[in-house]
Amino acid sequence: MACPVPLPDRPPRAKDAPTALDGLLVIDFTRVVAGPACTQTLGDFGAEVIKIENPEGGDDTRAYEHAEVAGESAAFISLNRNKRGIALDLAIPQACEVARDLIAKADVVVENFSAGVMGRFGLDYASVSPANPRLIYCSISAYGRNGPFAWRPGFDPITQAESGFMSLNGFPDGPPVRTGPPVVDLATGMSACNAILLALMARERLGRGQYVEVALYDMAMAMTGFYGMAYLMNGSNPGRFGNSPNGSPSVGVYEASDGPFYIACANDRLYRRLVTDVLGRPELMTDARFVTRKERWANKEKLRTIIAEVFASDRLENWMAKMKKANIPAGYLRSVEQGFNAPEARERDRLSRIPHPKAGWVPNIETPITMQLTPTVTPVAAPVLGQHTNEVLRDILGYSESRIAALGKAGAFGKSAE
Repeated sequence: MACPVPLPDRPPRAKDAPTALDGLLVIDFTRVVAGPACTQTLGDFGAEVIKIENPEGGDDTRAYEHAEVAGESAAFISLNRNKRGIALDLAIPQACEVARDLIAKADVVVENFSAGVMGRFGLDYASVSPANPRLIYCSISAYGRNGPFAWRPGFDPITQAESGFMSLNGFPDGPPVRTGPPVVDLATGMSACNAILLALMARERLGRGQYVEVALYDMAMAMTGFYGMAYLMNGSNPGRFGNSPNGSPSVGVYEASDGPFYIACANDRLYRRLVTDVLGRPELMTDARFVTRKERWANKEKLRTIIAEVFASDRLENWMAKMKKANIPAGYLRSVEQGFNAPEARERDRLSRIPHPKAGWVPNIETPITMQLTPTVTPVAAPVLGQHTNEVLRDILGYSESRIAALGKAGAFGKSAE
């Protein structure tokens, strides 16, 4: 496979290193982004994650268009590492029986179906928890599982729009802009993972599991952060500030004579170093219009014009060297290509390649979590559709070959498996 970034094989994991979640069995009914992101993190740290997919096409992200290798999409590969995949047609009663058998042995179930789907199959928390009272059952949805909005379908950009989050993104003279990557989905996945880990900690003390829930809308609202809190305090509707929060003139994108960069001098101490040690304009520290952060904000357009003119007078690398020497927070404004080829990515071993049953190997972006004592497991690529069906039913449920064959004949694994 051709790859624009030279990818090394992943360094081997220490053979005697334990994993954080060894022995944890997770049954994963999720698809698209938020749910798979949650369960991938659990799998990265040692949980046994069994991903259940509809045999007719599987997870929607398998068909996403960004890029593919050997028929597997970039979206699916990026979100389903370290899982074993099985195909079950839950419209077939025998397949639901298999799912219930798996749940009965599980520590965790994660689902993000539309409201009512798991209940229709008899796989909702109320139906399965009596047989497994230690079960942690996590539901991920757009608007929650209860209340008047529970039945509304919703996706990341819809909740960005409706929560007010999207109104904060973009420039003052332009329309609201959704984030490029599905940041609400990804943050919801992280929070769902946190919720599961919290419930597991509580289970150690209380001796029983519980139902936990995370909703995209709730996450989007929480992610308005201090802008949302400021509105609750002063009643002023926050606007869009482009690349500079609150229009701060010493935070944002500037242009050197040969390229852009980003600086973040958000306090008086950093501003003083910027104007004296980097720009060579100490009078900008004593000028009454710019002495404090509030004055700088009130006169932001004048100050931004002055700073921009100075930066435009010299080359990017000269400015970056000066800012590095002065310990000013600054960074190159990179494309994805530049970022993935940057020394920060290479030196921190963020990228590698891992084996794949159809493609030979696929790219791998490392989890952002580092644990010294219990590092991530050796990564296994996302499964092809139904790859581990027979294996899981034999190894985890102890099904005989004849029973597995009977299930296949009944259509439990899809029409192609009959």
